[in-house]
Amino acid sequence: MPIIDIDSLQHKGVEVFCSLTEAQMRNRLEPARGIFIAESPKVIKVALDAGYEPLAMLCERKHIEGDAREIIKRVGDIPVYTGERELLADITGYTLTRGVLCAMHRPVEKSVGEVTEGAKRVVVIDGVVDTTNIGAIFRSAAALGIDAVLLTKNSCDPLNRRAVRVSMGAVFLVPWTWINVSLETLKNLGFRTAALALSDDSISIDSPLLNAVERLAVVVGTEGDGLPKETIRNADFVVRIPMSHNVDSLNVAAAATVAFWELRRR
Repeated sequence: MPIIDIDSLQHKGVEVFCSLTEAQMRNRLEPARGIFIAESPKVIKVALDAGYEPLAMLCERKHIEGDAREIIKRVGDIPVYTGERELLADITGYTLTRGVLCAMHRPVEKSVGEVTEGAKRVVVIDGVVDTTNIGAIFRSAAALGIDAVLLTKNSCDPLNRRAVRVSMGAVFLVPWTWINVSLETLKNLGFRTAALALSDDSISIDSPLLNAVERLAVVVGTEGDGLPKETIRNADFVVRIPMSHNVDSLNVAAAATVAFWELRRR
C-alpha cells in the first residue's frame, strides 16, 4: 500500500476526510453505494473483520509503525495518507481518536426480509436522530442478542462517523436496514410488535406474555415526543419499564438496553 506524506489541506485525495458532509459521502463519491468513515484501529478492525471494503486511510505519522501497523497490513493497495497530528486535526476539524481514519464502501442495502430472515428478536428505531443514542443502541443490540436493527428513514444514519465510534464497531456486527413507519411489514413476516411507550393500557416489560412470543420486534422512539400515536395504536403490545422515585422515563438508549435484556431469547 502506498504511504503518502501530506503537508497541506489541499492535498489531492484527502477531501473525503475533510470537505464532504455525511450526506455528500452517501451519494457524491461512489454514488452507487456511498462511503463512510470509520475511526480508530479497533473500530476499523471490526469493520474489516465484518467484510467492509476500505478505500483510503488517514493516519497520524507516529501510528504508521504503532497502533495502525496491523490495519495497514490488512487494507491492501489503497492510499494511506499520513502527516503530523496538528495537520490532521486541521484537515478533519478534530483530533483523531488513536490517530487513524479509514474511508470505506457502504454496504449494499438489504431488504427488511433479508435482514430479518431467521431473526427472533429485532428492534425498530423510529425517528431517533441523536448519533450518540444510535451508536449506544447498536452496541447494546450486539451485546444482548438482538438479531437485526431496522430504522425509519427519519432516524440518524448508523454509519455516521460518531455513531460508528460510539457503537465501538457494533454497527458492523448486527444486520440492519431501513424500514417505512408502518408495522405491517413486520407483521407480514411473522413478528409481533412491542412499542415502548407510556400508555394507560401498557403492560410491564417483565410480563410473561412478551417472553412467550416467538418473533418479537421492539419499537423505540425519540426521548422528546416518543413514538407516533399511530405506531402505538398499531402495535400488538404497548410496554412500559417500571420506574422508581417518580422518574417518568429513560433515555432511549437506556430504555432499549433494558428492553433487550428483559426480552432476550431464553
